[in-house]
Amino acid sequence: MTITYKVKNGIYVNMTNRCPCACTFCLGHNHDGVHGSDSLWLEREPTVSEVCQSIDGWDLSKYDEVVFCGYGEPTERLDDLLKVAEYIKSKSDIGIRINTNGLSDLIWGEETAHKLKGLIDTVSVSLNATNKEDYFKIVRPKFGIDSYDAMLKFTKDCVGYVPNVVMTVVDVVTTPTEQQRCREICSAIGAQLRVRPYEE
Repeated sequence: MTITYKVKNGIYVNMTNRCPCACTFCLGHNHDGVHGSDSLWLEREPTVSEVCQSIDGWDLSKYDEVVFCGYGEPTERLDDLLKVAEYIKSKSDIGIRINTNGLSDLIWGEETAHKLKGLIDTVSVSLNATNKEDYFKIVRPKFGIDSYDAMLKFTKDCVGYVPNVVMTVVDVVTTPTEQQRCREICSAIGAQLRVRPYEE
């Protein structure tokens, strides 16, 4: 069972396969793993202790950051994720990032960005559209068309608690014109935009 794996100069943490979205560009539709990893489909969700033990298998001084990502939405296990982040902070000054769809508030039925303060250094939120209609078609969230507004609110809230807030768009689902509009959306929120290439 693959709990942690290396991507470039980061250690990625795979804690859950649960996700409230079914993105049209999700790598999980076609691949068991990424960047040479073993399968990221979990037999079961690892315990916090198992995740910490897996992280202990890496020399964190050799890497730039730890990233909560994997084949699932990390904030589905937000409280456990934060326990792991606290453990990492207790032993290393390595940066900690969450790659998220930004729907944590809808998952938990409450505002959640404030919980990240002091534990998470970077939040990267998938934007991928300039309006709720296109977002709904691309991301296909189970919470419905208003998920777009909830994602934007979560991201704006994160700006007040997390040092670095980034929003991403995948190049294959956005045109250059849409990407420019996404930059304007990010600027208004206080986040940075990253256009990321789709990886087969």
